Amino acid sequence: MNGLVPGVGAAVRFNDRDWTVAGIEGNLTPQARIWLAENHEACGLAVFSLATLIGDPSFEMKDGPPRLRVPQTGLLSTVSEDQQRRALAIEQHVREVETGYPTPNSEGPVKPPYNPETTTLAQREQAKADELTAQGWTSVSRATVRRWRARYGTGGVWALVPKRRSSTLPGRADAEVVEAVRKLLHQEAPRSRSRGWKKRMRRETQWWLDAKHGPGAVRVPPQSTFNKLLDKVEAVLGLGGTVAQRRARAARPEPPFTPTVALRPGELVMMDSTPVDVLCVLDDGVVARPELTTALDVATRSLWGILRPPGSKLTDVAVLLAQMMTPMTMRPDWPATLSMASSVIPHERLVSLDERLNDAAARPVIVPKMIVVDQGKVFVSPATRAACESLGISLQPVPPANGPAKAHEERTFGSLNSLFCQWLPGHTGANVSERGSKVEQEPLRTLQEMQELLDEFLVHWHHRPHEGLRHPLMPKKALTPNQMWAALLPVAGYVPVVLSSQDYVELLPVRWQPVTGAGIRFDYRTYDDKCLHEDHGPGTRSKGRLREVHHNPYDPTRIWVRLPEGFREVPWIHATAVSLPFTHHIWQHICKVVKRTGSREEHEAELALALDDFLKRASGKGELSRSERRVVAKSRASGAVPVPAGGPDVLSTPTLSFGLAGVYAAPELDDDTVPDEDDDLSVSSDGEQDADQVADGSSILDDTSRENDLWLP
Repeated sequence: MNGLVPGVGAAVRFNDRDWTVAGIEGNLTPQARIWLAENHEACGLAVFSLATLIGDPSFEMKDGPPRLRVPQTGLLSTVSEDQQRRALAIEQHVREVETGYPTPNSEGPVKPPYNPETTTLAQREQAKADELTAQGWTSVSRATVRRWRARYGTGGVWALVPKRRSSTLPGRADAEVVEAVRKLLHQEAPRSRSRGWKKRMRRETQWWLDAKHGPGAVRVPPQSTFNKLLDKVEAVLGLGGTVAQRRARAARPEPPFTPTVALRPGELVMMDSTPVDVLCVLDDGVVARPELTTALDVATRSLWGILRPPGSKLTDVAVLLAQMMTPMTMRPDWPATLSMASSVIPHERLVSLDERLNDAAARPVIVPKMIVVDQGKVFVSPATRAACESLGISLQPVPPANGPAKAHEERTFGSLNSLFCQWLPGHTGANVSERGSKVEQEPLRTLQEMQELLDEFLVHWHHRPHEGLRHPLMPKKALTPNQMWAALLPVAGYVPVVLSSQDYVELLPVRWQPVTGAGIRFDYRTYDDKCLHEDHGPGTRSKGRLREVHHNPYDPTRIWVRLPEGFREVPWIHATAVSLPFTHHIWQHICKVVKRTGSREEHEAELALALDDFLKRASGKGELSRSERRVVAKSRASGAVPVPAGGPDVLSTPTLSFGLAGVYAAPELDDDTVPDEDDDLSVSSDGEQDADQVADGSSILDDTSRENDLWLP
């Protein structure tokens, strides 16, 4: 006890402060009181019971023995009985070398070779090595006995258990497997195809071995062993990288954390956008990485998604909301197994409530109650809040730079990359080390083709078991999203939501604009109709001279103004002067290249004529510059710019299952050649502000600033 309890005058450390034992009251029992004097100018005193002092993990004696530790004997139960017996036998041999007795409290004479009084430690170690070698132990030398003593002194019996070493080095693995991995990684020449995930690499390795040696002749190692082997081979070839590992650690939440739980369909929906690791062809050879916007229902893991050229717009959120609440119609080329009638969903009962489900694909129809988004401008804009408010949806933005707050959605992007993107031609990989050198030369798909493949894949997604979906009565079985939706339907119920044309307009971006004698003017366009100049009474929603205007950035030829009887469509006054449809970013391109030379009205007419000329040249009747070809390519990818009559209509996209083809078009790509739809265009091409717009109060502000300044909650 004296060796474990400090005496008077001993130096100790407690609560990260240095103390000196000033006195001890009573016998050395747990109830004894220890007086400590702080080694400081103030020289404070403190008194503790002996049990409290020794039991505190911060207490230690500076010059005393180290704190005793309980040996890890419980870990012996995790190894085989042979390993346990060998470790216990080595323990007895080590004890005999150090003390002369193989077990504690032993009695009787000590063997002469192990008598500490007549032999040195080195002699006893050599004697033990000779004894074990004579008994049949292999590879036992004096150095081996010395290592046993060191391990036993630091880790007890558990340290004497031999640990299995990894055998994933290329020199220890099957030579045929190593050769296959090297061939697939293109050791002789740069890789022309992205590697993809390690699961896919293991499959391709097995296929390569089967093709060369016959099915099943050479087997690849298990996934964990193959992953280590692949890392070693890539390191030897100079292809290794730890970018993905650093990204995974950065996205991990700070422990401890509470898992997100949702018990009803639509109770919690997460929404986000990200560029996908696949190249696609827009038009005229323009290659780009599309952007994927998805919505994930946490309760059922149901997934919805749309692919667009980079740059998510407000209409993408509206499209996803409509997709979630509206059944998807089966495509003619889809197998019948993907229909809702062939799934576990109670189709007949649901059809009696909603006839739209008669020919629907097997995908849940959910009305969200809360949507969790990040701080992206497209998600936290007033237009998104207005759309969610009109549908009774609570919008919950997460704190900035907090990916774990919507970890389900972030992990889903990884699943989409591994299950969908990496199998498409043009897969770029997650980082440079995974990207092939000839990705752009692969037979890339168009954006429309990728969207069609994604739609079909998302239906398959709802038939795939998800490890995060468990039923209380079957906790060991992973359910599919369709099975979970079918299980929750009797509890949550199903209420069909039919969106009218007024509802679709409600989901469009909104801004507040003044009504003048010439109509409503913004973005160098004037919209006018007699309904704007009629007296609609006090029921008109307005803020002073400002009216609530909804607009579609991909159909600028018309806007919608809220009146007491509903939305009224107001056309652009120059719509008849433009022979072909156009998009908002094409209009912005025209505004950049056409300088103002006259009044406001003359300038708008010149813009309309220049726009009509550009659209005619884009349809094949003239030459286009490189920047103009990029603008046209992005427009055609969104299905908004037409082609000449009689030609293949590569712009026409299949009508969306919820009937939004006439209301929504795909967003366009923002780059240096095309101003963003939220850019301030109140400055003309010569750098001077449009004085007429300032005069009539209709200066062209970007959507976000206009909504932030004038939005009425």
